[in-house]
Amino acid sequence: MAIKHVEPYSDEWLQQPISYVQRVVELLGSEVSDWWEGPCDPRDATVKLTDGTALVWDEESGWRLGRFVAGGRGQHTELSGVRYLGHGLLPRPERVREALRDARAGVGASSAWRPCYRSHRNCRDGFDVALDFYSRLIDA
Repeated sequence: MAIKHVEPYSDEWLQQPISYVQRVVELLGSEVSDWWEGPCDPRDATVKLTDGTALVWDEESGWRLGRFVAGGRGQHTELSGVRYLGHGLLPRPERVREALRDARAGVGASSAWRPCYRSHRNCRDGFDVALDFYSRLIDA
């Protein structure tokens, strides 16, 4: 299988995180009231939960949980009381539910400190290859 790198800022590159986030949304099921993709620099997505909180994923620090304050399609979401879920930048979707439970309880790998796994400016660091894995799963 050939490794596919996507041209930064192309439509395909902008859409890459969607398949990953869709998989997380599917696994969270009825806890999700809505979700949308945000802008880029960094690319992000918001998953609004039924309890008034939201999960936000971005390509620099992974998942974070907080009380939803403001945001919408094409905007960066504002949260209060943020806790980062841990488990890396792109944890397996199956692990996000467990990490969400830990963050709500303030235990496990969750933290109030923002991790920085990469910079969105490093467009050719191979992260697109990891995201492409989820695109291929959805397309299969």
